[in-house]
Amino acid sequence: MQKRVVEPYLKVIFLGGVGEIGKNMTALEFGEDIIIIDCGSTFPTSDTPGVDLIIPDPAYLLLNRDRIRGIVVTHGHEDHIGSIPYFLKQCNVPVFGTKLTLALIENKLREMHIDNAKLNVVQPGNVVQLGRAFKVEYVKVSHSIAGSCALSIQTPVGVVFHSGDFKVDFTPIDGNMIDLQRIAEIGKQGVLLLLCESTNVERPGSSMSEATVGRSMRNIFNENKDRRLIIATFASNIHRLQQIIDLAAEFGRKVAFSGRSMINVAECAARIGELRLDRSLIVDIEKVKNVDDKDLVILSTGSQGEPMSALTRMASDEFSKVKLGYNDTVILSAHPIPGNERMVYNVINNVYRHGARVIYESLAELHVSGHACRDELSLLHALLKPQFFIPVHGEHRHLQKHAELAVSMGELPSHIIITDIGDCVHVSHKMFKIGEQVAAGSLLVDGLGVGDTDSSVLRDRKHLAEDGLLIAVICIDELSGEVSAIDITSRGFAYDTDNEEFFEKCRDDISRVLGEYDLRECDRSVLNNTIRKELKNYIFKKTRRSPMILPMVIDC
Repeated sequence: MQKRVVEPYLKVIFLGGVGEIGKNMTALEFGEDIIIIDCGSTFPTSDTPGVDLIIPDPAYLLLNRDRIRGIVVTHGHEDHIGSIPYFLKQCNVPVFGTKLTLALIENKLREMHIDNAKLNVVQPGNVVQLGRAFKVEYVKVSHSIAGSCALSIQTPVGVVFHSGDFKVDFTPIDGNMIDLQRIAEIGKQGVLLLLCESTNVERPGSSMSEATVGRSMRNIFNENKDRRLIIATFASNIHRLQQIIDLAAEFGRKVAFSGRSMINVAECAARIGELRLDRSLIVDIEKVKNVDDKDLVILSTGSQGEPMSALTRMASDEFSKVKLGYNDTVILSAHPIPGNERMVYNVINNVYRHGARVIYESLAELHVSGHACRDELSLLHALLKPQFFIPVHGEHRHLQKHAELAVSMGELPSHIIITDIGDCVHVSHKMFKIGEQVAAGSLLVDGLGVGDTDSSVLRDRKHLAEDGLLIAVICIDELSGEVSAIDITSRGFAYDTDNEEFFEKCRDDISRVLGEYDLRECDRSVLNNTIRKELKNYIFKKTRRSPMILPMVIDC
């Protein structure tokens, strides 16, 4: 009987960035070689109180660390580079990216005292050989941060094209347009699999050019010649910073940077030549009080209403370096990220309370998306004509809508797979299916701890936040076995001084429970659980509240 030959296939492993927007991380595996595309993070939500950062779980990769040939990074946004320091601490593999991308990564590594990383600068058009299986070409695209690239990856079974985050901007600020010609050439040569971002698939048409923001900013400068300008935007949007700095020079204004990330990114981009700065125009934020309002622009963090950002602290009158007043015009050059709307509008309201003017997106064209809308996505599909397609970088609704768009472009439904985190897709010219699941998920970064904050900890934090805490300390004389004191305190539940009668009833309830036990012999854990149960029932009956209850029986 003739032995059946198994055709080789590529594994595409999704560790983040599908079914969600954030913490992008995808691995390609063939034979003994593995490469990682992006290594991002995402920010905590109301479901993760107290958490600093959320990163992909790299368990599968760590089990196969000897086969990892490198990390190829598409661009320098947090959702694509944020977890690199945490990964490199456990697995020091080469990292490849453009100049600004690596400069931003280097800042992160320095903060975490990682000094042995293998960082490799590439430029659009460069090809990197990783192991025997992978040859990665960087392709220039437009996005809201400089140095953004798509990846054309040659594998033994065909080309995988990863779009990264992109848009089609025909008038980019740096003059370097998305390389549609090279993308078309790659399409003509044949693309086995397209992995394409889906963020704006629900938006019809095309995204506006970044130059649109520059025209709006020029109007604002013209209309506020005698007023101080405070502009909040994303620190990573170097092209927008450049437009504002150029306008400041044109209108004879000094520029001050406010906010840690704004200062860090501006210094980093200027150092590598991505941001052109006339140092004579820059003034330290500590010295802005010495500059006339009409001669100053302050570039600030806080466009999303982040609680500790510079603009939020200015609006709350908690920023000693800048005090808002009637001669200020505050510009929010960003669209509120879904979920941030309340924080943004709180900042706007607080700025108005200081008598300042506020200009935001609903009043002027102050922000354009860095992500492709439907027409731009359709163009990429038309140029590449992939055999197979997997939508990425989006919540499930985005992935589904992108799949429908691909079908409308002629893609066969059987040639499209919508994935979840942990899925491993097997692909060759004759195979396209979901294979085995791999260990995947999220790790929570809390202070110096990574992965040690689990669901039980979060559950307790939510419980404390919603219902408060009640502590009952019962002191038992270890010689006589009699109760010497019962002390009850609460936090976030009720003021002790205002509810003395209620707490006295709680003490009576505890005394009744204690009377049923031989306090010299009984198991303390059993006694604690009984007291907790009795107090819980009594408190809920009287108040319809369920605070966290901590009984502590101690020997005195």
